[in-house]
Amino acid sequence: MSLILFVAFMTVVASWLAATLLGVVAPGIGASAPTALAVVVVLLVAVAVVGATLGRAVRPLASIAGAAERLADGEAGVRVEVEGPGAVRRLAISFNGMAERLDRSRADRQALLADVTHELRTPLQVIAGSTEAMIDGVHPRDDAHLAPILAETRVMDRLLDDLRTLSLAEAGALPLHREESDLRRLLVDVAASHASAAREAGIALAADDDLPAPASVDPVRVREVLGNLVVNALRHTPAGGTVRLSVRADGPWAEITVADTGEGIAPADLDRVFDRFQRRVDGGGSGLGLTIARDLVAAHGGTIRVESDGVPGRGTTVRVRLPRRV
Repeated sequence: MSLILFVAFMTVVASWLAATLLGVVAPGIGASAPTALAVVVVLLVAVAVVGATLGRAVRPLASIAGAAERLADGEAGVRVEVEGPGAVRRLAISFNGMAERLDRSRADRQALLADVTHELRTPLQVIAGSTEAMIDGVHPRDDAHLAPILAETRVMDRLLDDLRTLSLAEAGALPLHREESDLRRLLVDVAASHASAAREAGIALAADDDLPAPASVDPVRVREVLGNLVVNALRHTPAGGTVRLSVRADGPWAEITVADTGEGIAPADLDRVFDRFQRRVDGGGSGLGLTIARDLVAAHGGTIRVESDGVPGRGTTVRVRLPRRV
């Protein structure tokens, strides 16, 4: 807008000067040759100034248009120089930011595809190998040899479900069905559902149930978050250890804590615990539990934090903060 106003102002000034020098403002006075020459000079200067001003805006805009076409064709690393008038510079900065986000999104998709391919390869190899062995008569077709095949299909089914939840959460398309819920009751229910696994592992699993902790949340999704955290804690806590769930009100927030006395996490690895497929080789699971927990908490407008000093026995504490009201 400022560029348009400047061009209009220069045009008006040039027209007024031309009219004045030619005697239009004062009728009856003829224009001499020097006056006409001055008029021509003024007009040429005005045209040069207006042309240079427009050029400073048009060249960067043409550069942005060309870069947009290259970006639309799928070219990576497209950026433009930040130059020109203020409005054009802001447009260039916004374009570069958009291009950077698209590059990150493309890289994330490629990494996810590679990760999923890797994760699916193992169960498919087990299924194919076991099936071929039974067809070739190496193994009998009995329950003992069919059970591993069924187990691997369940692994793939869980992985696909986790990937669907993760993709919806990362795209901001995951629906939340909020209702008034007692977070302490959710903790008790999750602890009860994992009590059998905890007993088999020789781990004491408990949830505080002192006072109600009401909050407006999606109880199904919060249970999923807590379930992923408890499964992860049980997996990395040795026999004789403990896993405790608790919740407390902190002003407009509710803070849920899942603390274990397991092996802990090295400080250098804390920044990567929520990355996709970050797990130990013998850890089991899909490797997406903490990633899904993070995204479900974020969908509620909350935060999740992992604390550990990596010392075995001191374990890991995960703190989930959820807004009590939307």
